[in-house]
Amino acid sequence: MTIQYKSLDWKLIGAAVALSLIGIFIIYAAGYYEQSAYRQTFYERQMLWFLLAIAIFAIIIHIPFRFFDFGAYPLYGLALVLLLLVLAMGDTRLGATRWFSIGGVSFAPADVGKLALICTLARFFSYTRLPVTSKRRLALSFALTAVPVALILKQPDLGTSLVFWAILILMWLWSGLSPMILALLLSPVVSLITASHWLAWAIYIVVLLVVLFAYKPGLTFGVVIVIANLAFGSFLPFIWNRLADYQKMRILVFLDPGMDPRGAGYQIIQSKIAIGSGGVLGKGFLEGSQSKLDFLPERHTDFIFSVLGEEFGLWGSLVVVGIFAFLFYRCIRIAVRCRSPFTSNIVIGAMAVILFQFLVNVGMTLGMMPVTGLPLPFLSYGGTSLVMFWILIGLIISAEYRWQEY
Repeated sequence: MTIQYKSLDWKLIGAAVALSLIGIFIIYAAGYYEQSAYRQTFYERQMLWFLLAIAIFAIIIHIPFRFFDFGAYPLYGLALVLLLLVLAMGDTRLGATRWFSIGGVSFAPADVGKLALICTLARFFSYTRLPVTSKRRLALSFALTAVPVALILKQPDLGTSLVFWAILILMWLWSGLSPMILALLLSPVVSLITASHWLAWAIYIVVLLVVLFAYKPGLTFGVVIVIANLAFGSFLPFIWNRLADYQKMRILVFLDPGMDPRGAGYQIIQSKIAIGSGGVLGKGFLEGSQSKLDFLPERHTDFIFSVLGEEFGLWGSLVVVGIFAFLFYRCIRIAVRCRSPFTSNIVIGAMAVILFQFLVNVGMTLGMMPVTGLPLPFLSYGGTSLVMFWILIGLIISAEYRWQEY
């Protein structure tokens, strides 16, 4: 199919390009004072990955959406095979087996899993005749998500597994599920959190019963929700003991970074110092003391937003947040405009990945979220991650271009 390039959504493409270039710029700043010559050249590799990402983006927009429609379930099967193979044959780093290394290039099968789940759920929600609140519809879509999540948790990679749930939740909402029903479905997670203190849990259960009585979702559904909440709360000690030590520490440090200021809490403390010290206008390009004096760890990946905040201040951070907000706004407009339910769902699923990782990463650097290791879309250093985000942009742009197709 011949693409009329002038008809593409250049505003959205421009936003993604701007974020990618800002990322290269900040990666350069983050590595400028590094002692390692290898780390000083991270920005050069990111530039090469950006060019590759643009090339793959150009290929994606030429692929008809029928390919993603018909190939959704085979792609899902391929993703599961890769997730199984990486557990047996992947590289292990820092206690996690998440990558294949091919010719010095690392590749995470979880990225294929994200794309596969988006296409699979989009196809399922678009063609199923089951009612929106059907127990079978909810259970099948839940199972489609839970299988790759279980394999990713075996790696282990809690942060990435949460991205899969974000895709499901946003696509549930977009496909017509009531926000109240969704809130009730997610209520066992709240029960799990509040169960850390018996009084908080007791108050929460009472509130839940009042909501169920007022909303009247149905006797069977209400009983299942209550049982699930009681079960999740009761299983808190078991679930806590199943977490890896570093995962427990991340949660505890999130609640109180001062409990281990030189260990697990060090990253969050230094990140907040960096952002706070930037003030309104920032310290200036290459003038960030946290980077210059090597106080801020992982500043080219997980904490790149901290470098941005320190060197360019509140206004620089707001510019980046504003570009992201514009990108999400364009995604929603495109999803609303698309006539095909499958295409519309693809856009929402792609946006869910970018939105969730943006919220979690920025929240993490501000101390509002636990440290999860999720990169900031387009900005954080990482070739396969950058390519993956540009594939998602390619799907969104392609959907906008073909919005009239059914």
